[in-house]
Amino acid sequence: MSRPGSTGAADSRCPRCRAPILRQLVGRVAALTVTADLTPLSPVQQVEVREPNRLIWCLRSGDHTARRLTWTGRDHPEQCPYPHVTEHRCPPAEPTTLF
Repeated sequence: MSRPGSTGAADSRCPRCRAPILRQLVGRVAALTVTADLTPLSPVQQVEVREPNRLIWCLRSGDHTARRLTWTGRDHPEQCPYPHVTEHRCPPAEPTTLF
């Protein structure tokens, strides 16, 4: 059974850096495929990573429900009990040669 506004969630690992991620289709009208890190961010970290095209997501879950991402827009509660995560970006690759 799918939920309105969020379908296709899949826990996996990034094929490049192997970090744990959640890939999910989010949205009702204009769906957006989101690949999010599963490492929760503190409020300070959320401010540090925020960029114009990098959103912060609320990672909701419950005892009997799968994890799902929701946007932390202006209507999001300030004292939200769920962890907040951001779009996954692989760390810079280390050089493989010395020259």
